[in-house]
Amino acid sequence: MTYPDSTANHLAGQPTGNQVTLAHLIYALHAFAVFSAVVGSATIVFSFVASLPSIAAVVLNYWNQSAVRGTWLESHFSWQIRTFWFAVLWIAIAGVMALTVIGIPFAIVLILLLGLWVLYRVVRGWWALGQARALPMS
Repeated sequence: MTYPDSTANHLAGQPTGNQVTLAHLIYALHAFAVFSAVVGSATIVFSFVASLPSIAAVVLNYWNQSAVRGTWLESHFSWQIRTFWFAVLWIAIAGVMALTVIGIPFAIVLILLLGLWVLYRVVRGWWALGQARALPMS
């Protein structure tokens, strides 16, 4: 699949090839964070949120977000940013739950489910990017 680098196509809602490559790189950084959690001792969600690759990916998202505005890649950048920040939010909720003895089992279940959710979001997003399809924005 080719993605022309013409300015005219970018203005017509088509991203440049470099922007598509950047989106692949960002998914790769998130996937590396998830993979390192699976083979390491950390949970998926903690590795996703607290690892350098995911933090670098979110910084790249924010840095380049305005460049993809108006293209189908905008949905991918929004998807990636939302995945990161919702994971942070739910980790914070799990942390508060873990402060009580009664909440610890719920926090563990929440963290495990959140890890699966992050894995799903990375795989689904990257798959849609490979198909040159937009993702839901809501």
